[in-house]
Amino acid sequence: MGDAATFKSGREFAAFLGLVPRQSGTGGKVRLGSISKRGDPYLRTLLIHGARSVLCHTKVPTQWQSAIQERRPANVAAVAVASKMARTAWAILAHGQAYRRDYVSMRPA
Repeated sequence: MGDAATFKSGREFAAFLGLVPRQSGTGGKVRLGSISKRGDPYLRTLLIHGARSVLCHTKVPTQWQSAIQERRPANVAAVAVASKMARTAWAILAHGQAYRRDYVSMRPA
């Protein structure tokens, strides 16, 4: 990954790895395509395999994980979890904090 400050956001880091869909569109309508498969294929593979492991072996999945597994095919759900893991890794490195499972970036109003 190198320096976390290279990327403006976690989504930009996930896009660098090829874990987010391509965006195209005009006039305010954004259309999402397939994942781009850019970046380091080995790191992307490790993240996706780790995400598959999380989805298969989690005893009590989060509400988000359950929802994504119900709505999407298994491989799409695995890539979504891998993308979330990459964004979390970027946030930890960019902000210089330790991982906290119960951390919420924005408190609901």
